[in-house]
Amino acid sequence: MRIGFISSTSKRILIQNFCIAYRGILSKHELYATNTTGSLIESVTNLKIHKCIAGSLGGVKQLEALIEQNQLDMVIYFKNTDLMDRSDPSVNNILALCDQYNIPVATNLATAELLIKALENGDLEWRSLYN
Repeated sequence: MRIGFISSTSKRILIQNFCIAYRGILSKHELYATNTTGSLIESVTNLKIHKCIAGSLGGVKQLEALIEQNQLDMVIYFKNTDLMDRSDPSVNNILALCDQYNIPVATNLATAELLIKALENGDLEWRSLYN
């Protein structure tokens, strides 16, 4: 499975800790991220991350393109909802594309953990029908 990671600046420690906790599961899959998030994950987990450019420079757009090309099977997107403008197009685009292409997406820790456990159990094998 191919998993994409995106995080707001305030959620980078959370995404690092998430990847540390689930390193064993994640190590069996292809991982993608925006450059800063990917570098931070790599630095604490030694996982290999395919890195796009920085999110603010177009990395989120690159991940959107991967979704549109059916090159991602899951997205973990930890965002800061306290400060976020709910009409932010980058957030809405990722979520809309995941909906359009039937890609499971988690925007909080609880859902991310459910998706990772489902991945571990083989419950997401149906995604192979889309590849």
